[in-house]
Amino acid sequence: MQWTAWSVETPRGDHKEAHVLITGEAAAEEVRSPVMVNLVLDRSGSMKGAPLSAALEAAQQLVELSQPEDFLGLVLFDGVAEQRVPLTIMDARGKRQLVEALQGVQTGRGTALHAALELALKGLKRTLVPGRKPRMLLLTDGEPSVGPDSQEAFDELGERLAKEKISVHALGLAKHYVAEVLQALTQPSGNAFEHVDGPEGLGEAMGGLMAHLYGQVATEASVRVQPAGFVALTCRHSFPTNNDSDALTVSLGDVSRGYARRVLLTGTVGAPEWSVQLHATARERSDVRHWKLDLERVTPESARGKLVVGISHELELVSEETAAWLSLARKDLERAEQQLEAAESHLRSVVTLSPEGIPVRRHLERLGDLRLAVERGEGDIPLLIRRAQSARAGTHVSQVIPIQAYRQRR
Repeated sequence: MQWTAWSVETPRGDHKEAHVLITGEAAAEEVRSPVMVNLVLDRSGSMKGAPLSAALEAAQQLVELSQPEDFLGLVLFDGVAEQRVPLTIMDARGKRQLVEALQGVQTGRGTALHAALELALKGLKRTLVPGRKPRMLLLTDGEPSVGPDSQEAFDELGERLAKEKISVHALGLAKHYVAEVLQALTQPSGNAFEHVDGPEGLGEAMGGLMAHLYGQVATEASVRVQPAGFVALTCRHSFPTNNDSDALTVSLGDVSRGYARRVLLTGTVGAPEWSVQLHATARERSDVRHWKLDLERVTPESARGKLVVGISHELELVSEETAAWLSLARKDLERAEQQLEAAESHLRSVVTLSPEGIPVRRHLERLGDLRLAVERGEGDIPLLIRRAQSARAGTHVSQVIPIQAYRQRR
């Protein structure tokens, strides 16, 4: 793994503000870690037809890309949950077992999401495979209707899974899943959920997740940030954090080949001289490695400075965008307009900076949809809200998966 740390000082009223961007990334030639994934697949009645067919095809891609050192399992759920295939090594026999199980899947009634995740957790805890981080990959299109269904229940479950060191990844299909539930499940382990408009987009979205899973180089990456000369220092990304009075530890989760993990911290400078001590750790296979990072100060006009400031604007952009969609859903058009204007202002700042590595076109497209909905009342509001919530979740854990890189490897 390679680490960089850049800082930019900018004026803010009568004070100075400092932004610190820390990046951890894996080189393309680094050897990936073997995987251990329990696939949790929704087969409720709403998945009947094209959604289930697409989901099964995506699951088969997961099996096809696995190697003999990988372990996969399969949990199916409708109104009840079933561990159809336990965690199994992906040799020829294991692959055949999983493929045959996927071929026989049919839809049922109800959505026992909580029970399915509890069952997947039990399956992962029963199997110890040294050197492999246990993971869940959830694919669902609906809201829970059987068993625990409150947001608090899933908040608690997500935190518990993270404490058990289970990394959770999720795909939400169409407009009836609960975005807040998927975020509660994935964010504690440093991940985001992916939104898919319809069955035709499942293959590409799954491809991005597989690039992450089958490109993982390091796990449990974290950065300890010890500032001096600041009034306060805030972690701008939504990674899990721990405050121990004089330092902030940010858990970045897993790092895979092809995309970087970034965390931005911003604070008001309270002294003429300020500094930040940085220490990073990560587990590479069975070894825990440590790095002492040198902080490089850059100017706002430099390419690196523009990226740091641009990421700050991007974080605000997606937050305002998501808030505007929710205001629109509540029929509060005045508030939605204000939030849209704030998002557009941040987008203009990003465009002016033109930093490399920020997906400006994606933001332009989404804000175009939002502007049309605010002005004309058009658009599939539930679908577009979930698209925006997914974009915010991904941006706030710096999880922008390069689909193109996956396609090239295929």
